[in-house]
Amino acid sequence: MAGFEPTQSTTSVASMQVDLGPLPDVVNAVPQAMWAALLVAVIGVLAALVLGLLTTRLLVRFGVPEAIEGTAFERTAREFDTSTVEVLGTLVRFFVLGITFLALLSIANITVAASFWSRTVEFVPQLFFAVVILIVGVVVGDKVQLMVGERLTGIKLPQIGVFPRVAKFTVFYIAILVALSQLGVATLALVVLLAVYLLALVALTAIALSDLLKSGAAGSYLLLNQPYSIGDEVAIGQRRGIVQEVNLFVTHVENDGEEFIVPNSAVFEEGVVRFRD
Repeated sequence: MAGFEPTQSTTSVASMQVDLGPLPDVVNAVPQAMWAALLVAVIGVLAALVLGLLTTRLLVRFGVPEAIEGTAFERTAREFDTSTVEVLGTLVRFFVLGITFLALLSIANITVAASFWSRTVEFVPQLFFAVVILIVGVVVGDKVQLMVGERLTGIKLPQIGVFPRVAKFTVFYIAILVALSQLGVATLALVVLLAVYLLALVALTAIALSDLLKSGAAGSYLLLNQPYSIGDEVAIGQRRGIVQEVNLFVTHVENDGEEFIVPNSAVFEEGVVRFRD
C-alpha cells in the first residue's frame, strides 16, 4: 500500500479514450435552437414522405381510382402522367412540408415569422382543406355527370342533355362555397351567392326545359287516356307509321325501317290520326 501503481485494466481503459478533436467545440458552438430546427426539418420531411405515401395507398385500397375512372379531372391528370390519388398524396406532402417550414421559422426566432405566425398557422390548414374540397368537388361533379347521363340515355331528347351538366355544375358550386367557407369568407355572402345560383338555376332550367315540361304533361295525358297504343298505325303531322313505344316524353313511330321520335307535345300541337284496319 506504499504507493499506487496503475494496473493493467486502468491502463487499457486510458488507452481506449478517443481524441474527438474540435468536434465537441463545434457542437457546443451551434445554438441548441439550430439543432432543434434540424431535428424538426428531418422529422417533417420524413413525415411528409410517409403521410403522402399512406394517403395514396389508402385511396387505392378504398377503390377511389376505379370509382373516378373516366372523369374529366382523372383524364387531365393522366395527360400529365399522374392521377387524382397522386395529386392528393402530393398535396398532403406539401401541407406537411409547409407546416414544417413554419415551425422552423418559429424555432429560429425569425422576426418576420413572429408577426404573422399565428395567422399563418391558421391559414395553411384552411388553404389545404379548401384545395382538397375543390378537387373532390371537381371529381364528384364529373362522376355525377356521367351517372346522370347514363341514367337518361334512354330518353332521346335534346333537352335531356341539360340535366347532367346542371348536376355537375351544382356539385362544383357547392364545393366552391364550402371551400370559400374554409377560407373564412363571410357566411352571409355565401348564402346570398347560393340563393342567386338557385334562382338562376331554376330560371334557366325552366327556359331550357319548357318544351320538355310540355311533353311530360302531354305524355301523362296520353298514358292515362291511351288514344293510341303500341301496334297502332298513326300519323302525327307528317310522320306516319306503327307505334313502337309511348313513354312520358316521346312516342316512337316506325315506318319502313325509319324510326321517328316524336315529342308528346307535338301530338297536341299537330294532332294525331289513328288508322283503323
